[in-house]
Amino acid sequence: MKKKFVAVVATTAMALTVSATSVASADHGKGKEKLGSLLSGLVSKGTITQSQADAITKALDDAKTAGKAVMDKNRAEHLAVITSTLGITEEALKTRMKAGDSLATIAGANKDALIAALVAHENKEITDAQTAGKITADQATKMKANVTARVTERVNNTRPPRGPHGPKGQPAGAGMSLR
Repeated sequence: MKKKFVAVVATTAMALTVSATSVASADHGKGKEKLGSLLSGLVSKGTITQSQADAITKALDDAKTAGKAVMDKNRAEHLAVITSTLGITEEALKTRMKAGDSLATIAGANKDALIAALVAHENKEITDAQTAGKITADQATKMKANVTARVTERVNNTRPPRGPHGPKGQPAGAGMSLR
């Protein structure tokens, strides 16, 4: 019974951690501090041991590191699709984006080819996620239904997406940071 209770607490803490991670990025680490406080309280009450609290904290840190690695990989892949499709270097792309050019402007006559390449790449990512069991077939279908519109909007956008659509400083349509 105690193992089951600890598993429930750990699962709940991890669920809170996912929320805390999102909050932490917005409030410069306060979410992690709040989780630490929550775990300390549970240790003080004897609900979990310090070892279990440490394991939860380590799992959070490991998940954050793994998530960052996946994001970095995805950004690099998107960047490779853009630069190979347009036949330009990453540095040239950065320079043009920083100057305020949209991907559509940079692509010129290759705009449709760029959109097609990015749509194909994103659809492959969705298919891969479905194959890996991370999303359902229904979720994949819904996500794919909007890919072309989203990619086209981002390619035409001169301002980098912000907030829930991407971190500050992302080039429009790239899905990665060029800084």
